[in-house]
Amino acid sequence: EVQLQASGGGLVQAGGSLRLSCAASGLGFDGLGFDDYMIAWFRQAPGKEREGVSCINNSDGGTTYADSVKGRFTISRDNVRNTVYLQMNSLKPEDTAVYYCATDLGECSDYEGGDEPDNWGRGTLVTVSS
Repeated sequence: EVQLQASGGGLVQAGGSLRLSCAASGLGFDGLGFDDYMIAWFRQAPGKEREGVSCINNSDGGTTYADSVKGRFTISRDNVRNTVYLQMNSLKPEDTAVYYCATDLGECSDYEGGDEPDNWGRGTLVTVSS
């Protein structure tokens, strides 16, 4: 069973930075490894629906970002540590949300039409004060 754990959230002032981590386990079944999975970050702000933030591919490491975070957030993966990171710079109060990581056997482009990954972790709260 695939297990994900997001961490690194906290309270930060506007303009500050945080780095979120998503640690994965259980991805080696039937010879599959961490590098066979795409991993995406989602967030849900208070009173709002969940939205996609960023995604990183399994095959080529390609990345995608929501327009609202382009130029400020950077996603990366460490296949040795089985961990994906989300570096968040120039944070705004609008970034306040619970951030979730999710993974599946596929490419980031497979989920552009509204489909969601099958495996989700518990979120980590990011609060940005004005």
